[in-house]
Amino acid sequence: MSHADAIVAGTAPPPHRFRLNLHLLGPLLALILLLVLGASLNSHFLSVENISNVLARSSFTGIIAVGATFVITSGGLDLSVGSMAAFLAGVMIMVINALVPQFGVGWHVIVIGMGTGLALGALSGVGNGLLVTRGRIEAFIVTLGTMGVFRSLITFLANGGTLSLNFDVSEAYRAVYYGAVAGIPVPVIVFAVVAILGEVAMRRTPFGRHCSAIGSNEQVARYSAIHVDRVRLLTYVLQGVLVAVATLLYVPRLGSASSTTGVLWELEAIAAVIIGGTTLRGGYGRVWGTVIGVVILSLIDNILNLTNVVSPYLNGAFQGVIIILAVLLQRSRGKNQ
Repeated sequence: MSHADAIVAGTAPPPHRFRLNLHLLGPLLALILLLVLGASLNSHFLSVENISNVLARSSFTGIIAVGATFVITSGGLDLSVGSMAAFLAGVMIMVINALVPQFGVGWHVIVIGMGTGLALGALSGVGNGLLVTRGRIEAFIVTLGTMGVFRSLITFLANGGTLSLNFDVSEAYRAVYYGAVAGIPVPVIVFAVVAILGEVAMRRTPFGRHCSAIGSNEQVARYSAIHVDRVRLLTYVLQGVLVAVATLLYVPRLGSASSTTGVLWELEAIAAVIIGGTTLRGGYGRVWGTVIGVVILSLIDNILNLTNVVSPYLNGAFQGVIIILAVLLQRSRGKNQ
């Protein structure tokens, strides 16, 4: 019996049909379209300097977005990351400035300032995580509250103005942002390392699998002997530490912190996660998609700045619309499944 006869007789499997998986490849296709659009609108768009600048500027929110991927995959949310970054930057600057008169200018005071920022970031994550897991308060409410707390604290510490890093320390510290290794800016290298480690943790470790299990069905995860509260707490601690890492890179860029530092970073981080294919309701996450989402948002901002097609002041509106569309697409896909 030939294959055609077998199909007619109903004994052969139907021929395989190629179907484009838009959920998997959508972010990549969107990135390619943006690159083509940007190159057609401005001849300098694909220059090494411009692409390098875009990647360096997107490293802050990119590192934060990697942490947000774990939080959202486990069914949580963190709206406080932008305010937390401003608070950490302010405390770091105050600590370094306070140490300079006693210990002088050098990397030792910068390292102490970095250590303070990392410790405070981890503690902030512990606070958010405990309120969610032990306090049994919705993550949206907890992080909305701490967002206001962090923003008020930096405003109080700066006395309504700006905290500026000691000038001599700033000169020594600027290599962390403006330096490069083999022509690649330091922030981009740090972002790449964080993203690779995050992807490995999400795919290859029990922690990543537990995040997906908890976000998919919390009760089933509990019955499966997964320490739900511990894993969820760790996601917020990881988020706090990564906010601190992003802040370490941000401080030497401007050498100051104020109440406007980190504004809308939470929106950019969440938008990058959703655009990258991570499910907003939890249960599925991919760090590599988040990286593409971060680059897409940065390229949109860059294209708006390089061209006069649309005002760059509408970038926030674009991000908001993209989030809504991405969630609508996810909901539509969920219904079809």
